[in-house]
Amino acid sequence: MVGEMADADPEALREACSRAYRDIRANSEALVAPLCVEDFVIQAADEASPAKWHLAHVSWFFETFILREYSPAYVEFDPAYRVLFNSYYEQIGAFHPRAARGFLSRPTVEEIYRYRAHVDRHMLELLDDRRDRPWPEILERLEIGLNHEQQHQELLLTDIKRNFSVNPLRPAYRADVAMAPARSRSSLEWMDFGGGLCEIGDAGERFAYDNERPRHRVWLDPFRLASRPVTNGEYLAFMESGGYANPALWLSDGWARVKQSEWSSPLYWERIEGEWWQFTLGGMRRVHPDEPVCHVSYYEADAFATWSGRRLPSEAEWEVAAAGRAVSGNFREAGHFHPVVADAGEGLRQLYGDVWEHTASAYLPYPGFHAAAGALGEYNGKFMCSQMVLRGGSCATPADHVRPTYRNFFCPHERWQFQGFRLAEDGD
Repeated sequence: MVGEMADADPEALREACSRAYRDIRANSEALVAPLCVEDFVIQAADEASPAKWHLAHVSWFFETFILREYSPAYVEFDPAYRVLFNSYYEQIGAFHPRAARGFLSRPTVEEIYRYRAHVDRHMLELLDDRRDRPWPEILERLEIGLNHEQQHQELLLTDIKRNFSVNPLRPAYRADVAMAPARSRSSLEWMDFGGGLCEIGDAGERFAYDNERPRHRVWLDPFRLASRPVTNGEYLAFMESGGYANPALWLSDGWARVKQSEWSSPLYWERIEGEWWQFTLGGMRRVHPDEPVCHVSYYEADAFATWSGRRLPSEAEWEVAAAGRAVSGNFREAGHFHPVVADAGEGLRQLYGDVWEHTASAYLPYPGFHAAAGALGEYNGKFMCSQMVLRGGSCATPADHVRPTYRNFFCPHERWQFQGFRLAEDGD
């Protein structure tokens, strides 16, 4: 994105920054274009924010971390937004409770669009300013802000799906969501990796979040990785064997969650007249046995792995396996907004896109990690507790947003994201 042009001519860099900013901001508004005004405010679960809030929060981010810091003449659109659209930055100040974002019928959707236009105008003026400013700092924050908005573009889709799923009408986000092409079933193979002393983490060649650094060495014993993620059909076999009724397969907290939440299938699955269906952004569809299973928690992935006599890969194993492979797959731009059947062929498939893949690794700092000073240091570091790492991106992720070192993280019980998994086992 912008960081890849850091050594470019100043005018070319300025134009690249402005173009990237306009494009990403436009993408967010394109994603919500299919919504009716009533859709923008609903919040069906504590973790799923209203679409209106997402549009405002990403604007708050640019306003707070760039405009208020580097544009002395900037006047806020509304000072009350400092609290309403702060997500969790304690060093910035108070924020509206996450679980109560859906209570905010005001400001209106129209006002939020005017807020976005206000921030955009001032951001583009700043990027076009030829005066002497601390441009390296501004560009670094701009890069974070653009990637932050891409994260919220993915969250927009996952949250729209969550919010629509509770409506008994099961409305489609878009009626024209493209169905994936029919493919023959992809066989499961096991890929061998020799292990040894390996390096993982970002090497500093392009933008990466601070939680991907520093690059460091890890020791891996030989391991095998499944050639593709676990499918719906394979997961259905786990269900039919009594997987959700057997406490021997589950971690203690996972079994407590199964009983408390009465889990018996992945999120969005429904049994209709003897057949399994699932809610998608394109409406209700029959469960396809060869698509990657999706919307399962870490607990469910771990229970399946135990049932199958295998395990989940560590994040280091996943990254070593992914190193040097092209970052391509079923991302948001494909327009499916849903996992697709793996291509037939040899080697590792679907490492990127389709589903975020659960790993067995807790979300912890790498050796030598230091959070950035100030409020931006809260972006990743303060969440390094009680969460698990996922890798590879999903069908809702922008294609240029992920890389082999990208570390996503969620609590082990959460499953509203497009989450799946592939299996691993020890090598010889």
